[in-house]
Amino acid sequence: MKKNIAVLVGSLRKASYNLKVAKVLQQLAPDALNLTIIEIGDLPLYNEDIDGDNPPAAYRRFRQQIADSAGVIIVSPEYNRSLPATIKNALDVGSRPYGKSVWSKKPVATITVSQGAVGGFGANQHIRQTYVFLDMQPLQQPEAYLGNIASSFDENGHISEKTKQFLQHIIDAYAELVAKFS
Repeated sequence: MKKNIAVLVGSLRKASYNLKVAKVLQQLAPDALNLTIIEIGDLPLYNEDIDGDNPPAAYRRFRQQIADSAGVIIVSPEYNRSLPATIKNALDVGSRPYGKSVWSKKPVATITVSQGAVGGFGANQHIRQTYVFLDMQPLQQPEAYLGNIASSFDENGHISEKTKQFLQHIIDAYAELVAKFS
């Protein structure tokens, strides 16, 4: 039976390399996984004042999508050596209201994508720090930092074979993690 996996993309840009990588992962996913990119750009910044008896529709939709998923993959850029606000906000929205987090026990993989040489190392580490408090089950190895990402795609938008093989290794390892926690 296929496991539904939520994919969160931290860059909102239409031509985002992060989105391109997420779409490659969808193509490479083993038959056991069904990857769905979940919209996070429409989530209002988390504010407890609007998260009462009638939270925003975007909060309710997002929480339900994550609750219905067997796991999560985060594909994110690095902004100022840390995670982008889109990812932090999604993590916050999903963790509230207190005691009703949708993240608990979910297997999660973090892939950071950067045009720089470091590959989003700072963002990757900061995102992973949240998993401890959120009680998520992170893919420890292999780590996934994709640097110089522009050189991984040709002028037609096709990914290089080397990067494709690396992503295959990541998604296969993640599928094993999901199976372990299912």
